[in-house]
Amino acid sequence: MSETNIFAPTAEDRPYRVLSLDGGGMRGTYTATYLAKLCETYGKRRGGGALDLGAAFDLITGTSTGGIIACALAKGVPLGDVIQLYRDHGAGIFPRRLPDGLPRLPGDLLRRPAAIASGAEVLRGALAKQLEATTVGQIWAERRIALSIPAVEMSQHRAWVFKTPHLPDSNHRDDATSLVDVCMATTAAPVFRSMSEVEYEDDAGKGRRVFVDGGLWANNPVLVGLIDALDMTRPGQEIEVFCLGTCPTPAGERIGSNELDRGLLEWRFGGKAAELSIDAQQFAYDHMAMKIARHVGRRCSIIRFPSQKVPATLLPFLELDDTRAEAMDALMDQARTDADMTNSKCAYRATDTEAELICRLFETAPLRAAGRPVTES
Repeated sequence: MSETNIFAPTAEDRPYRVLSLDGGGMRGTYTATYLAKLCETYGKRRGGGALDLGAAFDLITGTSTGGIIACALAKGVPLGDVIQLYRDHGAGIFPRRLPDGLPRLPGDLLRRPAAIASGAEVLRGALAKQLEATTVGQIWAERRIALSIPAVEMSQHRAWVFKTPHLPDSNHRDDATSLVDVCMATTAAPVFRSMSEVEYEDDAGKGRRVFVDGGLWANNPVLVGLIDALDMTRPGQEIEVFCLGTCPTPAGERIGSNELDRGLLEWRFGGKAAELSIDAQQFAYDHMAMKIARHVGRRCSIIRFPSQKVPATLLPFLELDDTRAEAMDALMDQARTDADMTNSKCAYRATDTEAELICRLFETAPLRAAGRPVTES
């Protein structure tokens, strides 16, 4: 799916490229595997070198689990290491799944606060191992990759976007914030995870802010990325926004007249409402972005990959807090299948604009510099 605007001539310089990564809890395993498989394939085509996919983009935006992958790509963490983070630590991050029936509810009321506190500790440790003490400002200074990571700031219940100082009028508010704290904030999904406290210091002294998951307002952060791209580019410069989801469930359900009065049990105590929000935002925000792209006076493409439908066999494994090994295996197998389908599109690039943009992206992605070893997916 892509939308192109040709009201104005394309600028002669290369396109400004944005990667937008949706949220989706443990389904981030799918996102990381899909990208890792594409990188592996194109690396082999280009002589065996490993791709530094993060460096292929001028701006990366990601929400919740997408924020973790966004920060990892911006830092240059191999995608195989991100996949391993989910596999090794998923059960610790979500040690207690939402109850699926009344028998489990009393125990959950008593034990969930301790379980989510334990999960936050596990997640912070896993992130620190990969992202180290790197700050938002350091990413921009050392890699020149812009980051925009949505969250919600609780003191005023307002949208918040952690940003590198990439905009001309940046106030450098987030420069000293660690990537670990950014990830903890954007992934702090109510009911599933603890709220996240981020400490800071300014001329007035020390302070603290509390955040919850950015998926409450921008689970699909494509508009965040597009708006920043418009602010960052000169008039007429081409923009390409590549969007990637987390294998969302097939959208839609038929509701009978006797099923309208859903309660806590039917909504899985809020879990199914979160999944519904993810589905609705992906559709709505993609289409809003494409509408805007028609009116920006330049060539502007919004590409969502992959575009294949989720098979019915995957449905039992798509809950946000499903950490079972068979669920992760199913997501990774589907990601590999979808990546193979994306690769096959290159055969039609002469007549398929979307295929041409995707193939060109991976063909021109920088190779990884010698140093940190690449972990196979």
